[in-house]
Amino acid sequence: MTDAGTETVTFADVEAAAERIDDPTVVKPTPVERSTALEGMTGADRVMLKLEHLQWTGSFKTRGAYNKIRASLETGDPDHVVAASAGNHAQGVALAATTLGVDATIVMPTTAPQTKVDATRGYGASVELVGQDFQAAMAYAQELVTETDAEFVHAFDDPEIVAGQGTLGVEMCENVPDADTIVVPIGGGGLISGIATAVAELSPETRVVGVQATGAATVPASLEKGIPQTLESVDTIADGIATGGISELTLSIIERHVDEIVTVTNGEIADAILLLMERAKQVVEGAGAASVAAIRSDDLDVAGETVVPLLCGGNLDMTMLRTVLVHALTRRRQILRVRVHIEDRPGKMAEISSLIADHDANIQTVRHDRALEDLDVGEAYLIFQVETSGAQHARRIVDAIADSGYPVDVINHPDVTVLATDAERE
Repeated sequence: MTDAGTETVTFADVEAAAERIDDPTVVKPTPVERSTALEGMTGADRVMLKLEHLQWTGSFKTRGAYNKIRASLETGDPDHVVAASAGNHAQGVALAATTLGVDATIVMPTTAPQTKVDATRGYGASVELVGQDFQAAMAYAQELVTETDAEFVHAFDDPEIVAGQGTLGVEMCENVPDADTIVVPIGGGGLISGIATAVAELSPETRVVGVQATGAATVPASLEKGIPQTLESVDTIADGIATGGISELTLSIIERHVDEIVTVTNGEIADAILLLMERAKQVVEGAGAASVAAIRSDDLDVAGETVVPLLCGGNLDMTMLRTVLVHALTRRRQILRVRVHIEDRPGKMAEISSLIADHDANIQTVRHDRALEDLDVGEAYLIFQVETSGAQHARRIVDAIADSGYPVDVINHPDVTVLATDAERE
């Protein structure tokens, strides 16, 4: 795993990893599925979704973890491994270690979703909850390694981890041998580094595109400066790619084998999650939807191509799902929130509710507020959340309220233009 004195990963390493993880009870081949809906939206000739979120643990992470631990068993006899993770890596290490008969301790931040904590324990690992964020969990995990002489299993900064993830690239090339573009989410870079290493060998004409969340995008700056860059904080709903930094190992491979990097916003990721549920019948987490968000964005042209977006994970926390759906529906303008300024007299709520009902809209919630500082005595705000069929419908509702003499403001998410433009109304 050396190249001019620098630690790296070769295709031979990926091939060795494929032999190690050739056990469908731990890592199973995952299917591809064509999406004609996405073809129509993007202009692509074919969109072939790689459904890695259907992997046993709900993500690709078991590939790298199993390869790492089994390779360690070939050269030594580790009886205990330690990892730090807020989610998918934890589950991958837990399953791999349990299968190979090795004890595993996973350090997770106290803010980790309970579903992921329970799943990690369910795969056989011991879980310790430490600190408010990943950095605190990582620091404690390193202390455990020193105290117990355990082997540390890093989420991405390890050649064996990268090689294991590269087996997914081999599968993708076998699934779609004529792929023009493969789109891969990036957190710490282990996944795309492994996949790109495989693609460079098996399908060198295929373009490899990485996608990061805008609020956790470290790769563009790292490529520009030539050294890994880190973020003090991240802001993304895609917690699976919210690492805030890459490593020298993954950066060096990205520099050699990845053709393009794009970024996507929280809103674009939320849209993609909802779209995949509606049109592809696939439930994925934010990181898993990032590749679809990328091919729908203006920054990535896949017109006329055969493109393979990787759905890398499906461990979507159910408490997050509602937030994502509301955000996505608001961006589609199918949820409208308005604040109406009224005289605080009986019948006003009923009157405005009737106006909304007359336009065939369903009121989800209504709130009456008299306590705001900008209100005079005898005034109030009514805040309605309304289901609509889209932007034109929303505009008609707002216009009807305003035409009846009530000052009305739209109070949706700040990145949403909820009302129809003139062109949309025509």
